[in-house]
Amino acid sequence: MLLLLIDSIKGRSLGVGPSQTVVALVGDNVTLPCHFEPAVDAVSLGVEWGRPDLEPRFVHVWYEGRNLLKNQNPSYKGRTSVSMEKLRHGDLSLSLSAVKLSDNGAYRCYFISQDKHSTVELVVGSFSSPLITHISKSGSEVVLQCESEGWYPEPEVLWLDSEGKVFSDGPTETLKGPDGLFTVSSRVTVEKREGNIFTCRVHQRNINRTRETHIQISVDFFETSSPVVYISIMVVLVLGVVCAAAFVFWKWRQNQIKEAKLHQAEDEEREQLMAKKVEDLEQRERRLEDSQNDLEEKQKTLEDSQNDLEKKRKTLEDSQNDLEEKKKRLEEDLWCAESDDGEKEGSIEQQERHL
Repeated sequence: MLLLLIDSIKGRSLGVGPSQTVVALVGDNVTLPCHFEPAVDAVSLGVEWGRPDLEPRFVHVWYEGRNLLKNQNPSYKGRTSVSMEKLRHGDLSLSLSAVKLSDNGAYRCYFISQDKHSTVELVVGSFSSPLITHISKSGSEVVLQCESEGWYPEPEVLWLDSEGKVFSDGPTETLKGPDGLFTVSSRVTVEKREGNIFTCRVHQRNINRTRETHIQISVDFFETSSPVVYISIMVVLVLGVVCAAAFVFWKWRQNQIKEAKLHQAEDEEREQLMAKKVEDLEQRERRLEDSQNDLEEKQKTLEDSQNDLEKKRKTLEDSQNDLEEKKKRLEEDLWCAESDDGEKEGSIEQQERHL
């Protein structure tokens, strides 16, 4: 049946769809699309999802109705799957859970029997809201500093006035942390203008994510250096920093929980495998013990039979000895009888001569 299906497919011109780009955020579950064109039942065929830049390159392999994950790259263990129901309709899409920054890259969907493939570019992103972290006065001007953490890929920072016009990009400083996420900050000097509303906008084009924060500076701040104004601004800044820290901690905690669940699932899977192996070993040991007991019983039966045969042999030997003794006595009796007859005959002959 499989050969007939493969032959019928080889007689048709199949493709696996055009290359695509998928955007996902850290921690999301995502589907990497791949379809037969036209659709065919691919349950009994083979599809290989891989990343050429990794070693081993295999992300997920489906072949002849089952998953082949022996050579799967360890970073994807327990996070990939394909749907048998979708495979019946020519859908080779790969489901990837708990997306990581390291998942960012090009994936190849390869249809083995047709030697056809398509590419899916996975763009993994992360973002957070910016905060105005510094306000200071320089003469009649005010210096503002905006900062945003936890971005990937690296974003750009823009400053806008109350009319939404970009008035200054400002110098942007970028710092990449050990977790691979970017922290960006930008400082700009502003003058008093209508509305005195300023916006710090952080934008990442690849993942199409934008976050912004607004600040309105009172006219008095441009004209006076009242301690009340400074205190108010510092209170706002402190509250902003606290909120930012709380958000960063919450996000970090969510990632920790997801990783803990993933590790727990892996540990449970390992424990189940170990329990199954132990159970198999115990069953083998019981079978060996049963076989050994059977062999011992058979050996005992053979020994009993051998003893019985030895007893019978001894009995036969005793019987044979008895028969030989009886034979010997009979021969002696016969010889004695013949001797007596000879003596009687001699006596008769003497009597006859005498007469």
